[in-house]
Amino acid sequence: MARIAEVERYTSETSIELQLNLDGSGITQIDTGVGFLDHMLDGFARHGLFDLSVKCDGDLQVDDHHTIEDIGIVLGQAIAKAVGNKKGIARYGSRILPMDEALVLCALDLCGRPYLSFDGAFQGEKMGQMSTQMVKEFFYAVSYSAMMNLHLKVLTPGNDHHMCEAMFKAFGKALDMATQFDPRITDVLSTKGVI
Repeated sequence: MARIAEVERYTSETSIELQLNLDGSGITQIDTGVGFLDHMLDGFARHGLFDLSVKCDGDLQVDDHHTIEDIGIVLGQAIAKAVGNKKGIARYGSRILPMDEALVLCALDLCGRPYLSFDGAFQGEKMGQMSTQMVKEFFYAVSYSAMMNLHLKVLTPGNDHHMCEAMFKAFGKALDMATQFDPRITDVLSTKGVI
């Protein structure tokens, strides 16, 4: 059964249409209006082997905040919807990922309890058209909408672009690991019996 989710969100600030296939091959079609975010989402999907389509019209004449935060909300909702009841999946995923001089850790738990731990500092104010402070806001929105526990930590800092790209790629790899089916898991992986 295909694990595909389509989510739409329309507000006075953004109009977003997103489709996510957890069992894809890394095919992307992304147009957020923020070029650097497009690049990051492409890396997330290609390295997580997800098919991802995102179209956003946002109030970029204000700034990039609403666009990036709302895309995070919609992506988190799509992840939760595509994962479904979580029966048979690994639930946990992690990856330490290098990007040249930068080294980033991502660990996550699809536990149904939202939490973000973010440990990383950027030197500049922007990467392309994207505000560096929006990186944390994006992952916060994803973690809470997906109801996941998400930890991102820069182990070795470096160039802002490299650190951010390592975060998105590591997130993709960790999410791919967490959503994989394990034939030994016949229900949900929890002592409670539910996630």
